[in-house]
Parts: sequence; C-alpha cells; structure tokens
Amino acid sequence: MIQQAIARFKRIRTERYLTETCACKYAFVGMGQHSLSNLYPVLDYLKVPLKYICVTAEEKAALISAKFPGVQGVSSLETVLSDPEVAGVFVAAAPAAHFGIASKVLAAGKALFIEKPPCSSLEELETLAALASGAADSEDAADSVGGTALFEAGLQKRYAPAVKALGARLRRHRASHYDLHYRTGAYPEGNALLDLFIHPLDMVTALFGGAKLVSCTRPGETTGANAAGQKEKLQGSAADGSETLLLTLRHPHGVVGTLELSTAYSWKSACESLSVCTSRGEYRLEGMDSLSFRPFQGKVLGIPLEKLRPRGEVVEYIYKRNGFNPVIADNQVVSAGYFDEIRAFVSAVEASSPYADAVTSSPAPSAGRRNLAAFRANAKAHPILTGFDDIRPTYRLLEDLRKRL
Repeated sequence: MIQQAIARFKRIRTERYLTETCACKYAFVGMGQHSLSNLYPVLDYLKVPLKYICVTAEEKAALISAKFPGVQGVSSLETVLSDPEVAGVFVAAAPAAHFGIASKVLAAGKALFIEKPPCSSLEELETLAALASGAADSEDAADSVGGTALFEAGLQKRYAPAVKALGARLRRHRASHYDLHYRTGAYPEGNALLDLFIHPLDMVTALFGGAKLVSCTRPGETTGANAAGQKEKLQGSAADGSETLLLTLRHPHGVVGTLELSTAYSWKSACESLSVCTSRGEYRLEGMDSLSFRPFQGKVLGIPLEKLRPRGEVVEYIYKRNGFNPVIADNQVVSAGYFDEIRAFVSAVEASSPYADAVTSSPAPSAGRRNLAAFRANAKAHPILTGFDDIRPTYRLLEDLRKRL
C-alpha cells in the first residue's frame, strides 16, 4: 500500500513536469558568465524553447548553434524583434546597454525579462513603462496583462523562498527596526550602486515598503577635490573600485533600518545578512540560504523572564537550504530566486499570449488544455513581483541616494 502511494506520488510529480510544455518561442540577448551560470540552466530545466540567442560578435554567434542545438545565433537584435514567432525576450547584457535594448523590445510589443538594472534612473524607468503601455495598445503586441506589455526586472531576491517566507511573517509580526550588511569585494568594472547595491535596497523596499533616506555616510569621506574622487568611485571609475555606504532608512509604520553596503571586503568571503526586530522576537536572514526566528521570552513587571528563569536559546528555522540533497528545491538557483523569477515570467507569457487563446478556441488535444491550465495556475500562484509598480519605490530611493552623494 505504501509503495503504491509512493509510486503514484512520483508518477504525478513527473507528469506535472512533463505537462508544462511551452507553446511560445523566446529569445535571449546576452551570454555572460552570470546568465550562463544562473539563467540558462533554469531555461534548460523548464525546457523554454529559445529560437534565438543574440550576441554582439558575429564570431560568437556562429558558434551558438553547435553548442545549443536548434537555436539560431544572431548578432542583430532586429532579427529577433521582427520575428512574429518570438513572444518573449530575456535580456542579460552589459548593464549600460539594458535601457536601449529594453526600449526596443517593448516598442516591438514583446514580453520582456531584463536583468538588473533595467535602466539607470527613475526617468528611464517611466520611459519604459510608457513604452510598455503603448505596446500593449498596438495590434503587434504579443503579450500583455492589465493593459501593459509584460515586463519583469531581474531583481531575484523578491522570489527567494527565504525572503518570501520573511515577508509573510512580517505581515503578522510588525517590525520595529532592522540591520542589514551587504559585503563584497572591489567592483571596478561597473556601477556599484546600480549593479550591486540595488539588490539589498530593493529587498528592504519589498519587505518594509518605500523608504525615505534619513542619512548617508561614507567612512573617510572628505570635501573639495577629494570628494569628487569619492563620487567617481561610486560610478566604478576609481582604480580600486571599492565603496562603502552607511545608510539609515525610514519606512512606513515607523520601521527604521540601518544598512552597510560595501565593496571594501573580499569576494571569497562575500556575505549578506539581515536582522529584523519585532515585538515577538528576532528574524535572521543569512544570505538567501537560511531564515530563523528567535522568540523573546517576555517580561514580568518589566523584568526579562530570561533573567528570572534562564534557559537555552530557542531557534526556529523557517527556511534552510539543504546542501545534502541534490534536488532542484535545494539548488542555489532556487534559494537565490532565479528559478521562480523565470518561471513567473514564462508562466505569464504562456498564459496570456495569443497562442493560449488558440489552444482554448481550437479542438486541441486534452494534453494541450491541461498544459495551458498548468501555466495559468502557475501564473496565479507565482505572479511577477518585479513589474514597474513594484520597483518604482526602489528607483525613488536610488534617486535620493544620488542627490546625497
């Protein structure tokens, strides 16, 4: 009896995976180390059909078909955007090129997934939002939801299981304050604020609401000519590329946060931690791999019970990635949020595209209808969390930081 139940569970699990077969075609713009390590593996697991991979060099494009069977390597974005079969486009190129590429993709009426940062300013974000809205009104738009062409920014921490679990807990246990540390090695090749620090800033905005910048301090900051050099450093133009910002933020409901954002450490020991104090206890987020809760014992007549009756510390692990089991749920692409962000985008495209209407209106096989139902269920259970409205508060905070710096 038990063996039959186990066999049935495994069969249902396998059939569910096989049922989710994409009807749309997609393209990918870019082939850097980040996308090869974190994005392409997820697309392969989900069997997202890429028709094109677009790169800048023709020599590289010529090698793609041999490495990716059935995929055309191209060096022209126009080839991708002029193909009516392509419903969605993934973009993970050089950050400075993202806004220009995103503008063309949205203007062409394609659904867009774009790695962070999608653009460099709030003004550019509003430009993209206007393009998405205009594309949704055109006859050439392939996919849209609520009158806006599908758009997702690759700020994957919002999709991390630990962050989603923390957000759910904070809706029950209101936070009073938090302390965040984000430490990496030097980053001379880019803009630390937009390329790195945007991640923790977006995460606290998602967890606690839009933030007001109370203070911003640079250790060792000077005035005059040296101050100009410090500003250049944040833009990634200084020789060593290191930068440290100590911030105080104020969120709705009186929540206050202190943040250390720094590239003055080492990439070998890079780390991120968040401690949140609530009336019930403390939540600790260690990277994206562990979320724990340490309940407070309470007080009697203002005296802490732990002083009257000492006992061992109680720790509840709400989420902890298992490094022993080599299964998808414990893979770092899942714990970091990459898996769910891509699944959310693909499910939204598949559930809202003209291909979905064709499946429901034609005498398609029952398997096709089940497939569409699966994507629509996924789109409802795993919605896009990084659309224009979601990330506007993050870009407002970035604008405030720029003014202070």
